[in-house]
Amino acid sequence: MVETNSTEELRKVQITGGSTYIISLPKTWVDNMGLKRGSVVSIVQKDDLSLSIQPKNEDARTHVHKVIVNTTDQDTPNRVIRRVVSAYLIGYNIIQLHSNQKRIESSIRIAVKDFTRKKLVGTEILSDLPNELTLQILLSYNELSVKDALRRMSIIAASMHRDALSALSTDNPRIAKEIIDQDDEVDRFSLYIIRLLKAAVTDGHILRESGLASPRQCLGYRLITKSVERMADHAVKIAENRLSLNLTQINENILRELNKVSESALKVFEASMDALFDEEYQEADKVLDEAEETRGMEDEAIQLITKHALPEEAPALRLIVDSILRTAEYGSDIAETVLNMTVSDVIIEA
Repeated sequence: MVETNSTEELRKVQITGGSTYIISLPKTWVDNMGLKRGSVVSIVQKDDLSLSIQPKNEDARTHVHKVIVNTTDQDTPNRVIRRVVSAYLIGYNIIQLHSNQKRIESSIRIAVKDFTRKKLVGTEILSDLPNELTLQILLSYNELSVKDALRRMSIIAASMHRDALSALSTDNPRIAKEIIDQDDEVDRFSLYIIRLLKAAVTDGHILRESGLASPRQCLGYRLITKSVERMADHAVKIAENRLSLNLTQINENILRELNKVSESALKVFEASMDALFDEEYQEADKVLDEAEETRGMEDEAIQLITKHALPEEAPALRLIVDSILRTAEYGSDIAETVLNMTVSDVIIEA
């Protein structure tokens, strides 16, 4: 080795046996990958002529990556949870909370355990001691691919939207409250997908296990995941605004128009997801035209609210219209991302 710094190590190419060129591997990298003498690595030449070196053996890929999160008396539960989330997203599979005091604050312990159960896919509480709380991520990357997780996430989000519209025509608050609870499941898949995409960008094995073709797709899937998450957030807002109406009966003309706009918005959203999974440019292109049609329904809905709704109900109903239309907008955003991901299928490089 001729030079070392925090981001680069320069090594001399040597020759052995008269015809074989060799370089040494950094010890830190070998240790992190769990490699030893006799381990096998794969070397892949990329399009830019650079080489990618990845451990081939299964043991290296399942190497334990552990992090310790120290807590103090000054920490709030939210601060500690943010550290746990960051460690989860980076890819650590054992996250240990530790206190230099005799005990971890009970409010922090309870909050982290509750958050883990609700939000972190594949994570279990490995040990729960007075001054330690250890979390272990048991789900391996090949058990739930990016596409499968995103598909399930989008199905839940669409179901939330449908249930939210159903809640508009009933005086039962339970439906609206259940929608709000479902948002935790969407967030669980969102955090898992982000964790997986972060790992896939830098690890070819994980990329393939994730069901993605290239690192460039990771950015597209990250943007789409965020759009699905926000779409689910607006389903929650519809439910919350329904509750704010004190469950009074909504005018039938308004309700009919809201359902009409909702059907159109959901059609856009679900068609955009189909275009993604089909990897079809033409499908995504068509979605953008359908989204424009949905936007044109806003004026009619607002006019009916102005004409038939009680003055105290109008603000909540307008917000409901906005959330319904946002579903179509996020579908449009997804379709545009799909266009960028598949445009090479419909153009010819000169």
